[in-house]
Amino acid sequence: MVKNKEKLTLFYDGGCIVCSREMEKYRLRDKSGKLILIDIAAPTFDPSKYGRDLKTFMAELHVRDESGIFHTGVAAFARIWDVLPQPELHLLSAIISLPGISLLARSGYWLFAHSRKFLPKKTACRDGNCKIK
Repeated sequence: MVKNKEKLTLFYDGGCIVCSREMEKYRLRDKSGKLILIDIAAPTFDPSKYGRDLKTFMAELHVRDESGIFHTGVAAFARIWDVLPQPELHLLSAIISLPGISLLARSGYWLFAHSRKFLPKKTACRDGNCKIK
């Protein structure tokens, strides 16, 4: 489990309605300011500052811990759930780490991540600036 005082930086696709809503839920649960949310679809986002390219960031959710290590996909969600104070999220993090459940979760997330480009986009993304290819 992550130290409860640790801060995480979340890199999410703000052009994706599902992604944006999920991050908003985490922002509302984060009463202690442990999460720093960065919209990678914003025109001002510079992926080179983080040693990765935009395509890599767009492929799946990225979370960077305080030591600079990136966690992606389901592992990123587990890190988020460990840091937030709600015990049900800590339980979810533990459950998702179980071998069979982990495989199902990773498979489900892979399917979502590769098909989200077909989901409706936020209005700001409909003008052709959406970066999901």
